[in-house]
Amino acid sequence: MVSERSVPAAPRIPVATATGIGSMPGTDPREAATVVTGESGLPHLPELPGRGVGGDLIGRTAGLLVDVPVDYVHRTYRLAVAPTVETRRARDYLRWDVDAVEECWETGGLGGEHEVLKMQACGPYTFAAHVELRGGHKVIRDGGAVRDIAASLAAGLDEQAQDLERRLGVRTVVQVDEPSIGAVIDGTVTPLTRLDPIAPIPVPDLQAGLETFAAQVRRPMLLHSCAQPRWDLLAGLPSYAVSMDLTLLTERDYDGLGALLDSGRVLAAGVVPTTDPGQSRTELVDDLVARLQGLVDRIGLPRTVLRDQLLVTPVCGLAGASPAWAARALAVAGDVAEGVATL
Repeated sequence: MVSERSVPAAPRIPVATATGIGSMPGTDPREAATVVTGESGLPHLPELPGRGVGGDLIGRTAGLLVDVPVDYVHRTYRLAVAPTVETRRARDYLRWDVDAVEECWETGGLGGEHEVLKMQACGPYTFAAHVELRGGHKVIRDGGAVRDIAASLAAGLDEQAQDLERRLGVRTVVQVDEPSIGAVIDGTVTPLTRLDPIAPIPVPDLQAGLETFAAQVRRPMLLHSCAQPRWDLLAGLPSYAVSMDLTLLTERDYDGLGALLDSGRVLAAGVVPTTDPGQSRTELVDDLVARLQGLVDRIGLPRTVLRDQLLVTPVCGLAGASPAWAARALAVAGDVAEGVATL
């Protein structure tokens, strides 16, 4: 029997529509912007990791930090004393991406007070698990440094959101990617040496840190990971909608997913493949709609949750997809969202 669902603590993220995870193929921001603004009900600011250093998840996020410069040394990112070439490159990429989206917004007539745009960045804990302090240790090893990074990133996201809102006349949704947060919880982040392991961070501490981060960003928040869901973490993050790859779920995950949806929170359901499965568009859409119906039936929730609490996305980023499939995948996601919204 389904319990009465509570009202989410955070402002609602658009539902009954589709969006991308973030990354897109190629290196041309105008091409990527044309696809995401043309094919997605909830367009997102494209990420182009094919551009290399400064365009990848960590480097791009480094470009958002306020007063915290980052260098690229020996194939890893490291905190620096002064702004570096890598910091400037990342900021240039971000500026070009925003310019490209603004151009598409204007030429496509997408403006309006009810329009929404999603922007993405690496979450503070995954960032801290991959970036080094100046001495070579990972940032995640130093609690004070992690808090400083989180506050700097929140300020940078707020600044970028304000810029997008001013230039495009939109509301913004902020997605933070935390693919390494499971390693942070388990204490398996790779240390400087094997003799100096990095201690796990308790889940309640991570929940408190992410909730503080959300309050600083001051926008509707979406927490994304393509890894296996950590239900112990997600249960204590009421300020976040959740984005996940539903193809990874097993029966052991049904209780966690059911509890999340039963609480009224929004789910960005990763169901569309990142590579062409060889089906016709109609066959693929029908198959994915049926899978989502079967999933909510299996966990014992009404199918109305698919209409009222669901975004549809690819299972992960599309950087490795062909340009043709990237566009088609976003279009398929929109068709699936429309299909489940009419139930």
